[in-house]
Amino acid sequence: MAFNDRIFGVLLIVLAVAYGWGASQFPEPFGGAEGITPGTFPTLLAVVLGVSSLYLIVRPDPDNAWPWGRTGIELIVAVIVLVLYAMLLQPLGFILSTTLAVGTLCWRMGARPLGAYLVGAVSGVVVFLLFNFALDLALPLGLLSFLEVS
Repeated sequence: MAFNDRIFGVLLIVLAVAYGWGASQFPEPFGGAEGITPGTFPTLLAVVLGVSSLYLIVRPDPDNAWPWGRTGIELIVAVIVLVLYAMLLQPLGFILSTTLAVGTLCWRMGARPLGAYLVGAVSGVVVFLLFNFALDLALPLGLLSFLEVS
């Protein structure tokens, strides 16, 4: 049913807008704006998600069946987790919000909770370190701002 793809496309556009808004909330780096800022990659992801969502709305799959039941619930949970991730990125900081988002998604996909949140924590720390030291792009520390080195 094409109608289901259109509903999913609208939900994904909402997610893309929320994610793009979250990306725009990153503070401007010290010394002014540069070509690549902390919000560049999330903004690109939001644009790609928005364009893909529009495609789902304009050209839905005619044979698509909406995944009612457990799969549908898991998709809704994933969308909620990603929207919350965008909203909590600034106040909690990149590491904590990534730990919660990746950990929750891994857990919902069947991993044990301890392992899922450990993967989330390692992912958050590794990506944070790569962005801050390899790419020289500051991601928000949020609640962990006491770890910031001057």
